[in-house]
Amino acid sequence: DKLALIAPRTVYVQAKTYYGGGEWYTLDLDYKRIARILRQAGYTGYVTLEFEGKEEPDTAVPKSLAMLREAFQT
Repeated sequence: DKLALIAPRTVYVQAKTYYGGGEWYTLDLDYKRIARILRQAGYTGYVTLEFEGKEEPDTAVPKSLAMLREAFQT
């Protein structure tokens, strides 16, 4: 797994979400898997959110944060 190979060198994580669809987006990211790999590699830094979907930010950003919190706080 390429992520596991680079995870020990990770210094910054930016998570993208696309609620409501978005351009340039063709897959769903498994953030629970990503978080597990980063945790196993000893990553303790921040995870930032970049929202690019077409859903209204007032609803999509809270949904995005909840999803990321669930994935990264286990």
